[in-house]
Amino acid sequence: MQLADLADHDLGTHEVMFTADDAILYALAVGAGSADLDLIHEQELRVLPTYGCALGLWAVEAAGELGAYDRTRSLHVGQTLRVNKALSPGRVTMNGRVGQVFDKERLTIVEILVSSECFDAGYTILLPGVGGWGGEPPAPSERAAPLEPTWTTSVPVGATAAALYRLTGDKHPVHIEDAVARSMGLDGVILHGLATMGMAARCAAGAVAAHPCDLASADIRLANPVYPGCELDVAVEPDGASTRCEASVDGVVALGGTLNYSAPV
Repeated sequence: MQLADLADHDLGTHEVMFTADDAILYALAVGAGSADLDLIHEQELRVLPTYGCALGLWAVEAAGELGAYDRTRSLHVGQTLRVNKALSPGRVTMNGRVGQVFDKERLTIVEILVSSECFDAGYTILLPGVGGWGGEPPAPSERAAPLEPTWTTSVPVGATAAALYRLTGDKHPVHIEDAVARSMGLDGVILHGLATMGMAARCAAGAVAAHPCDLASADIRLANPVYPGCELDVAVEPDGASTRCEASVDGVVALGGTLNYSAPV
């Protein structure tokens, strides 16, 4: 398959079964601790909504396996999530498809969409060095106003954070093999973008006196890599119904976007 043929490609239906232990492992991987008992104990367990993004990664793998690009050299640069219903351990049935595919001359952007009864998720995948194949460019985007945070916190990212998070299902080699990461121009193994998102979304709920499981939607840009062993600084600016959020390392923004909290049905 060629890049020009990817847009609107049906990726089919996929079912997963996840247990309470799987949900607890995910919560631990995004920094939940002993104070978050309802996230890490099977009794009265609540499942973090961002776990849906991890469950939907099969579609990203399926798109890469079509042969239009080398999925081991792709980068995850954006994520959306809409929560339709609270997740609970059991069977989740999802449908996946490729959305739009954009040609930016020196790179390509692939949108991959997953829908289920519990959530809808969108993955923006960047193909560096792959472009000029004759596709349409994306529409210009408006630059967001600088964040004016009213709430901040810091999250330690452990030295084994990427090795732990990959057990939730994302085993891209850039998160475990130093040589692969360096071949892509990185300084070494990087944390998963969805791990950074999960950490930020879990923490940012505190800025609006919400529970992390009250996340209703998210629209996130993954701007720079996060390396295990660092400190992730999370800054939040409540903005009406939306909560603007940034996560930075040493002043460099790694993640930005909006998080909306309101308890799902």
